[in-house]
Amino acid sequence: MRELGLALPPPARPVASYLQTRVTSIGDGRSLIYVAGQLSREGDQVLSGRCQDQVSVEEATRRAELCALGVMSQIDAAAGLDTLVEMSQVLGFVLSAEGFGDQPKILNGASDLFVEVLGAAGKHTRVAIGAHALPFSATVEIAAVAVVRTG
Repeated sequence: MRELGLALPPPARPVASYLQTRVTSIGDGRSLIYVAGQLSREGDQVLSGRCQDQVSVEEATRRAELCALGVMSQIDAAAGLDTLVEMSQVLGFVLSAEGFGDQPKILNGASDLFVEVLGAAGKHTRVAIGAHALPFSATVEIAAVAVVRTG
């Protein structure tokens, strides 16, 4: 990550009644780690705005990258990023204006960053959903499931 000029942000704290991560053993010294939705944020500020009419595709893509850093920060806090075996699934939500359909393009920002940082372990399945509303009017929210080594 240092070579890419990136640093993990401090892991965000839950803002309601939920956990940021849940680690569940699947045997063979591996566990699934479920990461709650990480909002597009810089520091403590949630980056809000609807895609296409308030936020450009390019800026929304950058915000998806910030969400990916948030996901990796949560994995690092829960199990250590160095224990990551693979990113299994990414669930991406984009606050979208009516008729906007480039959610997959925006979420490529997160997907590409996972692969850039984690190599082949960063490849994953993905869902890209346009949303009418997201918490705090965040532009992007990303949740994930990953496999980590345990024990």
